[in-house]
Amino acid sequence: MKLIVAVCENWGIGKDGSQPFFIPEDLRFFKDKTIDKVVVMGRVTFLALPQAPLPYRINVVLTRDTAFASDDIIVCNSLEDLEKFVADYDTDDVFIIGGQQIYEAMLGQCDTAYVTKIFAAAPTDRFFPNLDAMDDWRLHNKSETKVHDGIKFCFCEYKNDAHSK
Repeated sequence: MKLIVAVCENWGIGKDGSQPFFIPEDLRFFKDKTIDKVVVMGRVTFLALPQAPLPYRINVVLTRDTAFASDDIIVCNSLEDLEKFVADYDTDDVFIIGGQQIYEAMLGQCDTAYVTKIFAAAPTDRFFPNLDAMDDWRLHNKSETKVHDGIKFCFCEYKNDAHSK
């Protein structure tokens, strides 16, 4: 499995259900990576999407809320249910897209992390684990630094060495 996330300087990913920065090139990057793939997210992330479900993707919502349902999505109520569902797909076609609890639960099962690093601070109350401080994760590739509306950012690809052992 893969994951994709945009993080601030402090590895913050959001506040009050929304992302701290709007960077069109990051949205294109997300779309390019996830189009025609399976995207796995939590209920809060799903409900915060500007267009839900995400078009041209299989949308999977992982939630403990057994009453939760929505058209054109797959709902999994446990990690076991999720594992059974994604077993039918190539792991390169499954992307974890948030939020914090889903990232934390699935991080160890992912072999690649696509991280948009935004070199700016913003108020956040949700965070992604700092891959730079984790022994099993290493920076594999990094784009040149880009700028949008004065905000610097780059695209990073991390690999989980635990998957290559």
